[in-house]
Amino acid sequence: MISPASETTPADVILIGACTVTLSLREVVVPGARRPRRLTPKALGVLKALMRVPGAVVSRDELFAEVWPDTLPTNDVLTQAVTQLRKAFASDDDAGAVYIETIAKTGYRLVQPVSDVVPETADASDTPDFDPVPTSAWVPRPRSLWRRTRRYVYLAIGLAMIIAMLVMAALLSQRSAPAASGGVLEDGSRVVGSPPRPYRLITATAGFETYPTASPDGSQVAYEAENANQDGSNIRLQTSGNAPARLLTETPAGHADRFPNWSPDGREIAFARFGPEGSCEVLLASATGGAIRHLTRCDGTELLSFDWTPDGRGMVFGSMAGRYAHRGIRVLDIASGQWTALTYPVAADSFDYAPRFSPDGRWIVFVRNPQIGDLWRMPAAGGTPEQLTNDLAEIRGWAWRGDSRHIVFGRRVDSESRLYELDTQTRTLRDVGVDDAESPTLARHTNMLAFVHRRPQFGLFRVPITNGQPGTPERLFPSSGRDAQPMLAPDGKQLVFTSDRSGSFGLWWADLTRPDSLRPVEGLRPETRQAPDWSPDSTRLLVSGRDAQARPVIYEVSPRDEQVVALPVPVAQPLQALYADDSDHVLVVERDRDEQLRLSLFDRRPTPWRLLGQIDGVSQARFDPAGQRVLFTRLSAGGLWSADARLTPDSIRQVSEDRPTRWRYRAWAVARNGSLDYLSNRADCATGFARITDNGPGTEYCLDPDRLSTSNGFSAQPDGSALYLPLAVADGADIGVMTLPESPRPMFLSVSNLLFWKGK
Repeated sequence: MISPASETTPADVILIGACTVTLSLREVVVPGARRPRRLTPKALGVLKALMRVPGAVVSRDELFAEVWPDTLPTNDVLTQAVTQLRKAFASDDDAGAVYIETIAKTGYRLVQPVSDVVPETADASDTPDFDPVPTSAWVPRPRSLWRRTRRYVYLAIGLAMIIAMLVMAALLSQRSAPAASGGVLEDGSRVVGSPPRPYRLITATAGFETYPTASPDGSQVAYEAENANQDGSNIRLQTSGNAPARLLTETPAGHADRFPNWSPDGREIAFARFGPEGSCEVLLASATGGAIRHLTRCDGTELLSFDWTPDGRGMVFGSMAGRYAHRGIRVLDIASGQWTALTYPVAADSFDYAPRFSPDGRWIVFVRNPQIGDLWRMPAAGGTPEQLTNDLAEIRGWAWRGDSRHIVFGRRVDSESRLYELDTQTRTLRDVGVDDAESPTLARHTNMLAFVHRRPQFGLFRVPITNGQPGTPERLFPSSGRDAQPMLAPDGKQLVFTSDRSGSFGLWWADLTRPDSLRPVEGLRPETRQAPDWSPDSTRLLVSGRDAQARPVIYEVSPRDEQVVALPVPVAQPLQALYADDSDHVLVVERDRDEQLRLSLFDRRPTPWRLLGQIDGVSQARFDPAGQRVLFTRLSAGGLWSADARLTPDSIRQVSEDRPTRWRYRAWAVARNGSLDYLSNRADCATGFARITDNGPGTEYCLDPDRLSTSNGFSAQPDGSALYLPLAVADGADIGVMTLPESPRPMFLSVSNLLFWKGK
């Protein structure tokens, strides 16, 4: 407990470790930091409680009673206060010394020494009548005549300035009406409203506006919008101001127009029209409306990407699947309808997406495997591609700048998508400074940037399943944060998930029989790309994350004991890890040095781990304990495959031909009893549910017609009687526009440190 003897009022300026804390200002000064860091009142309250008993453990209950009296706070508020304290004491150049230690299942303790700071200008009469804690940094100095009289000089100057200001104010009041009062900022400017955002929104509806494309002069933006009168979507055009939007063309009933793309001369817009039973075609329309003509057919079930050639005479397409499948990038001549495939090396399981010519026509940049991909560049006529990024990221759209050197792209970081600018020559990045942004597009002749601004909030839900049919979703652990990847333990009682509910992104654990047990698991930063996996005995987890150098790493976590251990996985870039038939056998999805994906089975008892089996081209895996088999997806095609527990090549067979699709390759789960569940979405249903069997997909139900689910992980009750999944509590997407600076700002970061820039 906090000792009653420690209730003596502390000095206002305190030295904690190497940092100076001014209690009255709620400021922390860290050596080497450019400016003080301000604490919230609650964080300061926690700090006061800890520093009165430095080195001793203060329980959570004691902190709640002192800092949040007469309330019923959750663990979130205390965790957030401690997180802010740790950030305030952190050094700018490295992680810094540890200041606050978490004591598992108990509370916290301050591990740095605490001492009072006595000001050098203190008079003898100001010396307290108690002995302060000694500090070696202070040495008394004799008082000079100036030091004895300067306070009176300062007082006289201050009075003179006040009188002068009063006179000036009186004169001004006679010449003009009184100005509205307001606060003054540190730079001397008055508070006149919210600070301006670097962008503005040109749409503001309750639905979704996505996939913008800018006219060459930047005066207009075309985008995909939900059809308010029927299912599907259409293409709308709007000026970069706030004028009402107009339709590019009427969309037939039962169809959806998507992926608009403005021609280099500004006269035409290409787009894709999806119809019943998976029909798809790429069309050209006049930018002023009408005059539609057919360009080519496509497959409506898989990823589709296309862009104009610099001269506007052709279209470049990424890899295509289905009936019109083609591996790699090719160019379609619009006048003749002839295809030309580019000659360059591409692996059988690679999918090259969103190819775009540079404005000067010298280069083509594309995304290889956008779900876990990177940006690549090759000469416009083909050749050997070179890798521009190495992050295994979810790339969410990209565009060239007019200088043919810089690229703006969106990618998922923790619980949001952000925009970054890449210098293709130096391989350096800068953050564009826009939260929750994706799908960027740039005008060819100006610096006008348009993008999708989406700020969703996802909550966790439990959905009962009766006879293969979903019931009404029930909310779990409400918060204002973004919760995702709920993974239920085999015992059916413990749940882990990723969330930013405490202000920083992390892994959370709870015992469902005790809702008040919810707390974060500290000591790691999880990846959003792959969900955690429970051990068969429900005591441990395998979690993919990043280390301090932003390298992929697999952690083994004991959530009840708050123990985190980095595993010596013998692969270069581990993407996913899961337990096989027991805790000694581990399945690992990796990307090797040749950029190929592979599933490997290891026995981890020997050192180094012993390889037992492998399957190439695997993007996601799950272990089915009921069938003693491994289920997996491939990047090369949609569908689901299975193999025996030892990955024997002869045991591989296809379970489902079309579910999951290539894009939703993580939106499936297997229960302990072997049931297979899949989440999808379509125009008339935001979240659909189907149970997959070896005889094919079962009946599909609409789980929720309005709320989308995330596509990066959910789980099922061991007996298949319920699902645990994230659903959007609030969602929507608008189109934002802004002007990029003429040249990138000098502050850059390396590509390898992209994941960790946001938190520093």
